[in-house]
Amino acid sequence: MIDTYSPSAYVGPDYPRWHQTLSDGSWVLIRPIGNRDAQAERDFIQALSADSKRMRFLGQMSCPSEEFIHKLTDIDYVNDVALAAVVEGNGKDRIVGVSRYAVDETRERCECAVVVADEWQHKGLGTALMQKLIKIAQERGLRLMESTDLAENIEMRDLATDLGFHRRPDPDDVHQVIYSLPLNGPKPLA
Repeated sequence: MIDTYSPSAYVGPDYPRWHQTLSDGSWVLIRPIGNRDAQAERDFIQALSADSKRMRFLGQMSCPSEEFIHKLTDIDYVNDVALAAVVEGNGKDRIVGVSRYAVDETRERCECAVVVADEWQHKGLGTALMQKLIKIAQERGLRLMESTDLAENIEMRDLATDLGFHRRPDPDDVHQVIYSLPLNGPKPLA
């Protein structure tokens, strides 16, 4: 793996970039998502199985709106981060996995999410995407990363457990759980 990310470095549309070898020997490029990825993001979401969409978006989604795609690809990278795992297909990048976080108003916590294309699951891609996201959040001084997921999402439970997240029931919805990971990153500058 080539790691071109340095601590507290700029994160934006073109940097950092990692080449990641997966457990089956295939490889992907992990990089920040940008506006240029709008169609690839739409294609990625639409190609997910109904079950993968339900697990990621906590409900059904047939066709994402332009506004939703814009929200997913127009990232400020001052607060929020979104990473795509891409492979080349027909001369253009094809997204096969995404991880992201959004910082809350305290500027110490973030909500994260990860989703991997069905045919790319069980190869370590979700783990790789989340490890990159966690590292960035730690180096930016965030203190806690959380994810709200359906309680029946066994894949997310296993991933969260492997990454050290703690699990608790969602007090507002018995069908959901909240995963929390204390980041213990560097303290933000005053």
